[in-house]
Order: sequence, then structure tokens, then C-alpha cells
Amino acid sequence: MKILMFGRGVMATQYGWALEKARNEVDFYVRPGRAAQYGPYVDLDILDGRKSRKGDQVLERWFINMREEISPNHDYDLIFLSVNHEQFEEASKVVSKLAGKATILIFNNVWDDQETVAARLPKEQILWGFPGGGGGFRGKNKLEAGFMKSIYLESAATAASVKRHEDVVDMFKQAGFSVSLQKDMYVWYLQHFIMNAGMAAQALKLGSYQNMYQSPKHVKPAVLLMREMLPLIRAKGRKPGLGTALMLHLPAGLMGYGVFKVITGGTLAGAIMERMEDTAYISQESFALFPRDILADARKLSIELPRLTALEPYFRMKD
Repeated sequence: MKILMFGRGVMATQYGWALEKARNEVDFYVRPGRAAQYGPYVDLDILDGRKSRKGDQVLERWFINMREEISPNHDYDLIFLSVNHEQFEEASKVVSKLAGKATILIFNNVWDDQETVAARLPKEQILWGFPGGGGGFRGKNKLEAGFMKSIYLESAATAASVKRHEDVVDMFKQAGFSVSLQKDMYVWYLQHFIMNAGMAAQALKLGSYQNMYQSPKHVKPAVLLMREMLPLIRAKGRKPGLGTALMLHLPAGLMGYGVFKVITGGTLAGAIMERMEDTAYISQESFALFPRDILADARKLSIELPRLTALEPYFRMKD
């Protein structure tokens, strides 16, 4: 498959590497001047979770092909779009102009309804999914990151094109990934966004994610924040999934302890989180957007979130 990665970001780079190793042709679309700024290679320090639960460490200098101009009549099969939440609107404007006939794989956090989020993009070419990884760059071209075996993708029943869906599923499976198909991808997005918002709000209060993960007692308030936000899923016209039901009924302390063990127990998820914070990928301003967006929406929908509101000084937009 011929793949165009939008930008040379964390997700685009590590998934681009994995997909190229599986004999796909991978290029990176970057803004004019960025190719010279970045240089021709990336120094990879990746934890590859496709074969090992703790991740096999990959240390490699990977030379990449960057393109600053794309013809409207290009022959790319897939455009891989995964950017920070606050960058998506601008990125979608650019992708709409270079979509061609390619499948557009959206690998992004989503809070607003999908039609609004992707209004500029040809909906018959879109597939909705989400990566299972993270990390950050140290300097301009050293990537310290990691990814799980699983990626998340909408089901064929909800996809705009069954053929495009089959092609993307096959692409990931041939590259050694497992594909977790979601009956309602938007519900999955909402639940994941709420999880990010709860963790971010508590981490901002305590000064960092590392401070939060010092004790299960520090994680428990994040679980209570998530639980408070869950009614927003129904307010957005969606039926909550099993994960929501568990979060509503299991003791918050037990869930906080479970999250604490996942992050601090030598797991790949914990190692990825450490890399995200160590490389400053988890910036206060970037992750403050999650609770900020949820609180703004809750006020529009007349849903009270007292716990989150009390933490608003930690994530309020700076003047």
C-alpha cells in the first residue's frame, strides 16, 4: 500500500516505521521548509509491543522520505491523519485539499460529533480509528515512544466503504498488529476523551502525571472525575458502552488502584506514559484542552460537573 503520513509527528513516525517494515511505501507530508529543518532521518527509540507485552526496544536510525508538495492527482492509497487534538481542525483543512482518491484514516481524539469534526473531508473516504501508543521527540529528530499490539478501528458495519475498511484491516494485520473493531466508534472516542480529561485534570492539580502516579489515592480522584462526566455520553445521544457501566458501578478506589498498577507495574502502557511526560509531549497547555472542552460542553448542555468545575483554575485558558 502507498501511504502518506500527515506530518512527522509521534504517531505518524512510529506507525510509519512499522508499516514500511511490512513492505508498504511510506512518505511524510510536511510544511514547506520542514524537510530541511527536520533532516533526512529519525533516531528511533521505540518500544514495539507487537510481540512482547513489555515491548521490544528498537534502536535505529531510520531515513525517511518527506514531501512538501503533493499533486491533486497523486496515487496514494491511504492518508494517515493523527495530530494533537488542538491541531486537527487546521490539519483537516490541508488534507481536504490533497485527499485525492485516498482512504483517510483518522487516528485522533474526537469529542464533537464525527460529522462536525470531519466536515471538510470527503466522508465516503474516511475511516475512524485510534492508535495504541504514544511518546515524544527529544530534540528535533530523536523519537522516544512505544506502541501496543492493538489498534482501534470502527467496524465494517459502520464504515463508509467496506472495501476501504478491509484494506486497512489487512494492512495492519500484515504489519503484525491486532485490530480491535468497535461497534460504535464515537462512543469509544467519548469514553477515551473522558478518561483523558479526568486524568489530565487531576495531574494538573498535582503538578504532573508522575506526581499523580505516586499513590493509588492520588489516582482515585481522577476516577471520580471520569464518573462525573459519563452522563455527557447520553446527553450527546449515545448509549454508553460496557466500560462506562463498569466505571459507574465498581468502587472508585478499586479502579484507581487498577489504573495505578497498570501505569507503575512495569507495563508497556506505563513505559509509554513515562516517555510522554519525560519528553514533554504531555504539556500542561495541550492536555488542559481535554477537561476544558468537556466543561464547556457540559455548560451548553446544562449538566453540572462540580468536581471538574472545582479544578477549573488548573486548566483555565490563560489570558
